[in-house]
Amino acid sequence: MADGDDGICCAGSTVAWKCTSCAKRSEGFAFPYGRCPACGGTLEIVESTGTDPTSLDAAALAAVRQAFEIELGGRDFYIAAAKHTSDEALHDMFSRLAAMEREHIDTLVGRYHLPPPDDASGDLHPGALQAGVQRDPDDPFDLLELALTLEQRAEQFFLERVEGAAPAARELYRELAAEEGEHLALLTTELTAMRAMRRGLL
Repeated sequence: MADGDDGICCAGSTVAWKCTSCAKRSEGFAFPYGRCPACGGTLEIVESTGTDPTSLDAAALAAVRQAFEIELGGRDFYIAAAKHTSDEALHDMFSRLAAMEREHIDTLVGRYHLPPPDDASGDLHPGALQAGVQRDPDDPFDLLELALTLEQRAEQFFLERVEGAAPAARELYRELAAEEGEHLALLTTELTAMRAMRRGLL
């Protein structure tokens, strides 16, 4: 990603959120997956300051926020997944993917003047909820499948928004979709290798 070339600035954008499940109120630019930090429920915006909500700037700001939510979610999931697995190869891969997500986050923070995010919670459950799973996976294959589901949804989210987005947001969506595609390739390769190894043991 190139820095500082699209004119979007998120500095000073303050958002108040309310959880639709537990009603907890939170403040911040964005949260992982757009979910409540207390219970994992869906957040809705109560009040947003810093931008006219009807302006093109607001649309670009929303694009950055959505991207930031997904990148934060990816970081948090991979850090939690690395802690959750006892498989050495998976731990290494999840740790590398977490590092990649941190780089993406650092780029977004620098490019759009975002406040630095909080550290990852280490909780796997919000990622499981985002993928539509109620129980945290224990099997390494289930963990990989969960990661693939999250990456596929992220890639699809960005690709679907390219066409109708403002120019600056369009480029951001393209870049992030390409990055999610790289993650999918890594995960698919690892899952294929693990399945082949299991077949060889049967």
